[in-house]
Amino acid sequence: MRVPDIDPTGEHHGGLPTWPWRYADPGLHTRRQLRAMGLRPGGQEPAAQVVCRRGRRIAYLYRIDAAKPVRPMTQGRTAALDRAMAARQTCPICQVRHDACLPLKTLGSCLPCSELSETERDQLAALTTAA
Repeated sequence: MRVPDIDPTGEHHGGLPTWPWRYADPGLHTRRQLRAMGLRPGGQEPAAQVVCRRGRRIAYLYRIDAAKPVRPMTQGRTAALDRAMAARQTCPICQVRHDACLPLKTLGSCLPCSELSETERDQLAALTTAA
């Protein structure tokens, strides 16, 4: 533990109380911890911060008493999420939707389609557009 990481008044860290890893007040939680409890920060500013990995990582802490419940998933949000995932899981060549996200930035298609020659890709694309 480094001494500069302990600043409960926030004097040295711009007014934000700072604690080392695992030393924060029990009423303060990170976004992930709030989400695991079914809560969200709800627009509140961070109440404190935790410094870890010798000052290279910072996690903001939020008060649990000011947190709000997570918004319920609506039909519209579910449909939008499904469309977004379909764009990441559908191969642009064979038009097959896979269970996992495809490496579209590196390969541009699913693994079997990435191994096809250029003429085979054109033939497959012509078949899928005709159907």
